[in-house]
Amino acid sequence: MQETELPLKDIHLPDAISWWPPAIGWWFLIVLIPTLLVFSYWLYKRLTRKTALKTAKKALLAIKLNVELDNTQKLRELSMLLRRVAVSLAPRTEVASLTGQSWLAYLDQSLTGAPFTEGGGQFLISAPYRNAAPSDQDITLFISLCEDWLKAQTKPAKNKKTS
Repeated sequence: MQETELPLKDIHLPDAISWWPPAIGWWFLIVLIPTLLVFSYWLYKRLTRKTALKTAKKALLAIKLNVELDNTQKLRELSMLLRRVAVSLAPRTEVASLTGQSWLAYLDQSLTGAPFTEGGGQFLISAPYRNAAPSDQDITLFISLCEDWLKAQTKPAKNKKTS
């Protein structure tokens, strides 16, 4: 037979391998990389956030070490610090309106005994009405009481908004 008479077709090369659909490894990477990025961002934010307690502990140390403040000013700063921390940790409607003995009782809730209502914490409500400034020993005692109170605080998981 002659070559021209045979019904043969020329050799076909296969089509080039397509990039779509990708292999399972690529699908895995497509899911894994964004997940790792989101998790890394979340972890970074969680580790570097400034919570009310971290900030309050730094502020307490600054008040404690500030030699320019007299004892009355230190007491005033400590009072404001305790109030700010309490308002940031507990619902505002429960804490913001507390004054006098009810404020001291609230501060005693997280400590053993009653160091605010019966101990050195009474200074908090009586000092503004005294003629004499608090002594260095009284301020040192009150600062240590504030440190104990801050250590006893824990931030609740989620504050439920009350209306």
